[in-house]
Amino acid sequence: MKPIIAITMGDAAGVGPEIIAKAMADPDIRERGKIFVIGDLRRLRLAMDVVSSPLELRAITDPSDIVDDPAVIDIIDIDCIPEDLPWGRLSAEAGHGAFLFIQKAVELAMAGSIDAICTGPLNKEALHLAGHAFPGHTEMLAELAGVKEVSMMLTAPNMRVIHVTTHLGLVDAIARIDGDRVYRTIARGHDLLVKSGMENPRVAVAAINPHGGENGLFGNGEEAAKVQPGVDRARAEGMDVVGPLPADTLFMLASRGDYDLVVAQYHDQGHIPVKVLGLKNGVNVTVGLPFVRTSVDHGTAFDIAGKDIVDHEPLLEALRQAGDLSPDRSGDA
Repeated sequence: MKPIIAITMGDAAGVGPEIIAKAMADPDIRERGKIFVIGDLRRLRLAMDVVSSPLELRAITDPSDIVDDPAVIDIIDIDCIPEDLPWGRLSAEAGHGAFLFIQKAVELAMAGSIDAICTGPLNKEALHLAGHAFPGHTEMLAELAGVKEVSMMLTAPNMRVIHVTTHLGLVDAIARIDGDRVYRTIARGHDLLVKSGMENPRVAVAAINPHGGENGLFGNGEEAAKVQPGVDRARAEGMDVVGPLPADTLFMLASRGDYDLVVAQYHDQGHIPVKVLGLKNGVNVTVGLPFVRTSVDHGTAFDIAGKDIVDHEPLLEALRQAGDLSPDRSGDA
């Protein structure tokens, strides 16, 4: 059985509605899952007019109502966007709508009605204008799902990278890393891949210092003190984990297929190789939620919203990853 995937519209004044309208017309992506939209129906209809979509738009009240017809876009209508909202303009209404779309998606995911959420881009300033003080999607999803800690995983062609730390300065990131945090990150990534059907994922953990520290020559023993305990604990639990390995060669080995998952220690260590390999096809995955969440790795692009020039390929890739990472439903009744 196909996984059930909800696309949330994101900020309705941005490119989210357009990329959804374009992506839902792709017959190949419709084979990847039973895909429907959570958003404002009138706004999606307007976006469909912008991109000259030939599809039919159909309101549903529950994922069980999905017709799974490639000529139809099913949508749970959260009627909250003013009909005259201009494209490309910051607004509290669009920020509040983005929150409501996510809130409904999490409700369905926590109830087991859907397998994955694929999020359209939101605008953090609009979110804050609406009174929702979240730094972004990740923190909002974690709070709504009641989860204290999650990890960011980026995917690109031939590579998956999960991060021990993300939005911290380098000095602060190194201070934050310890064996427990490294272990939890390994375990979260390993668990996600196992649930998606990968029997024994091969995981490689990056070192912090150049050349893996060269046995203490570089750095202050961070590999032994901060990284190795987490690797050892994961290995003791039966996970196929190696490291800490020098990052300058590790990513090359991963890109040729030696490893299924790389554990990066800090933001740029993981982001740079992924974006070099495929900025257009990069996908952001939130790991540690009780459901799959993927996202396009771009923003609301207010400057081109409503002009039918946005590329929807990143959303197609995010939907592919949502389908690939979703639990196997073949045993369901």
